Amino acid sequence: MPLARSLSMTSLNGLPQWEDEDLPVEDLLLFEISWEVTNKVGGIYTVIQTKAKTTADEWGENYFLIGPYFEQNVKTQVEFCEPPNPAVKKAMDTMKSQGCQVFFGRWLIEGSPYVLLLDIGSSAWNLDKWKGEFWEVSNIGIPFHDREANDAVIFGSLTAWFLKELSCQFDDKPSIIAHFHEWQAGVGLILSRSQKLPVATIFTTHATLLGRYLCAASIDFYNNLDQFDIDKEAGERQIYHRYCMERASVHCAHVFTTVSQITATEAEHMLKKSPDVVTPNGLNIKKFSAMHEFQNLHSMYKARIQEFIRGHFYGHLDFNLDKTLFFFIAGRYEFSNKGADMFLEALSRLNFLLRVHKTDVTVVVFFIMPAKTNNFNVETLKGQAVRKQLWDTAQSVKEKFGRKLYNALLKGEIPDLNKILDRDDITIMKRAIFSTQRHSLPPVTTHNMIDDSNDPILNTIRRIGLFNNRTDRVKVILHPEFLSSTSPLLPLDYEEFVRGCHLGVFPSYYEPWGYTPAECTVMGIPSVTTNLSGFGCFMQEHVADPAAYGIYIVDRRFRSPDESCNQLTQFLYGFCQQNRRQRIIQRNRTERLSDLLDWRYLGRYYMHARHLALSRTFPDKFEMEPSAPPKTEGFRFPRPSSVPPSPSASQHSSPHHSEAEDEDEDERYDEDEEAERDRQNIKSPFTLGALPQGKKKQHGEYRN
Repeated sequence: MPLARSLSMTSLNGLPQWEDEDLPVEDLLLFEISWEVTNKVGGIYTVIQTKAKTTADEWGENYFLIGPYFEQNVKTQVEFCEPPNPAVKKAMDTMKSQGCQVFFGRWLIEGSPYVLLLDIGSSAWNLDKWKGEFWEVSNIGIPFHDREANDAVIFGSLTAWFLKELSCQFDDKPSIIAHFHEWQAGVGLILSRSQKLPVATIFTTHATLLGRYLCAASIDFYNNLDQFDIDKEAGERQIYHRYCMERASVHCAHVFTTVSQITATEAEHMLKKSPDVVTPNGLNIKKFSAMHEFQNLHSMYKARIQEFIRGHFYGHLDFNLDKTLFFFIAGRYEFSNKGADMFLEALSRLNFLLRVHKTDVTVVVFFIMPAKTNNFNVETLKGQAVRKQLWDTAQSVKEKFGRKLYNALLKGEIPDLNKILDRDDITIMKRAIFSTQRHSLPPVTTHNMIDDSNDPILNTIRRIGLFNNRTDRVKVILHPEFLSSTSPLLPLDYEEFVRGCHLGVFPSYYEPWGYTPAECTVMGIPSVTTNLSGFGCFMQEHVADPAAYGIYIVDRRFRSPDESCNQLTQFLYGFCQQNRRQRIIQRNRTERLSDLLDWRYLGRYYMHARHLALSRTFPDKFEMEPSAPPKTEGFRFPRPSSVPPSPSASQHSSPHHSEAEDEDEDERYDEDEEAERDRQNIKSPFTLGALPQGKKKQHGEYRN
């Protein structure tokens, strides 16, 4: 038996290292297969796109992505070229000679990885044959009316065909690692295993199919995980065949991974298998050369949002914009899963607290959740037109006033302020004031909603009575469309809008990871998440006092809905009590957490999964070093000794606390010292805890 290569997690460039050099590392090829390669559908696109640079840096020319070919996507995202690897080119040529259209190029994203795109349409004539072959190996039947599942069969069959043509060229050498994402790509994994291809396979589920369906039905999901009749639930929702595809992929893969510990628990019950490795999602972190550049961006984009508010609330602008906080929730319109129901209830309670304590703080809340609309609301468009007209009027009067003042000063005179504005100027200003009068309340939505009588957000707003009255300290704006810099209402991209807000609120009930609070974190914007989201659990594990760093974690797992809502309300009210300096300090801390979410750190979980797959697929050729998965011991932010601590843990006895208290607290804050301590924590390496001599890890025991 040949000497087994010893795989080491300390390998260079992410490529496995071994002692015997008979098989050079350059012979290993890594393929990632997903329906969302160059094809944005949901969050998996973000995972693959942001991770591509780190993986391309590790694997170089040996890294390839496989996805479906859609002409409208390819035109703007892919630059075609010839495959540099002769084996890949030969496999493509073989498929092309048999009538399959295969395209190769570079994906024009950071890292410029190679992509191999399979044309589903040109191979659709094989669908019945491939469905028959899939039935023979898996006993899973695909109904003709489920187009998404049929496309998955075509895509998977083409993927398995390509891997077969490729692996035939390498004889018995282990050369291919194939990483499949989600059930749409799973057919390729199942077929590859059934054909006994010499390919190390990994399957990642980013969210279980049935879990998402059950949570959307407002079922007490997490407290009844072990009570569900899985087959019955899937059948009632007419997704039994999809569920079988997902479950078969999980059990066929050499290594099964999920994106968070909460999804790992879910998969254990829904898919009947515990993941081998948890692979948290990351982002590409771009640091500003100037230390506080992100604070400057916050001020700049906040001013842009304030301009929109001036127009939207014209005639009712009786609150101080300098003491107005902007909260927002964004994502797919899943009313319960995304926690919009709890957020609205908490806003109603927050409005009551702010009014009772007669605070001068106003909160404007944006709901950025795409829904079906006709067009912009006329009243909203009119508000922006009125704002612009008032601005133009003020500018013309200011110019006239300035010219008269300038001329008087040139003559050495102090102008008579009673004469510097003539009757025409007074008339113009009075007309401008009259134009701002309105006999209706500012609208709660910026668009005309289709079927607004059945819209869950609008119905809840009607029930709790948040209609943007003058007496309300919480104002609500539903923007049922993705943000765009070309919008005539709010001309900001999503990233610019997030930077201009003060707090992102995402009290999700079902959130396998949660990119929205993660994106807030890397931009230095505090956020609210839950212990049912992967991101929230990750932060609880790595930050001693998340709230002090601007990550408020609502307990939705072990508390009743009412208790969770009260906790969320306290978080929001505590945030409203912070003064401006405390918010600046907190944003500095939040931004420093961004290193925790960098793919340069989190990419090694994927590295570990690849090494584990090689050792399980080719045990006589590869052997894992006796170590557990990557640990993050010492990789934990301590609770900062200075203020502001968690507002919920440090509520002032009275909302009207003294400024002297703030000054005493501020003196304890040394930003440079605190930042350096955090940098030292983030630099702590991911250590590999060696196992005691003689103890061996069992299959399935690799748990993060």
